[in-house]
Amino acid sequence: MSPQDFVKKTVSENPVVLFMKGTSQFPQCGFSGRAIALLKQSGVKNLVTVNVLEDDDVRQGVKDYSSWPTVPQLYVNGQFVGGSDIMVEMFESGELQTLLKDVKVA
Repeated sequence: MSPQDFVKKTVSENPVVLFMKGTSQFPQCGFSGRAIALLKQSGVKNLVTVNVLEDDDVRQGVKDYSSWPTVPQLYVNGQFVGGSDIMVEMFESGELQTLLKDVKVA
């Protein structure tokens, strides 16, 4: 399976997916840590995380898949939402919580 096929399969089969550096228990960068904190504060329970540090092909594959140059990357119901800065803006406006509530994953 190609890295992009892996990304597509992962985001299609799980309602909330975060491609990040590290794990939800041990984020390996501040941006990933911030993204996890925002999702937890939003009440997300069914979060799937993918540690891109474990596979360089997946790390590049998710960037190619979304045409977004950085990680972390959040996907909700198969759709790319954005990185940590976008997540912060959405959280502060209440949009992130609404998005997660609307898809019944929070």
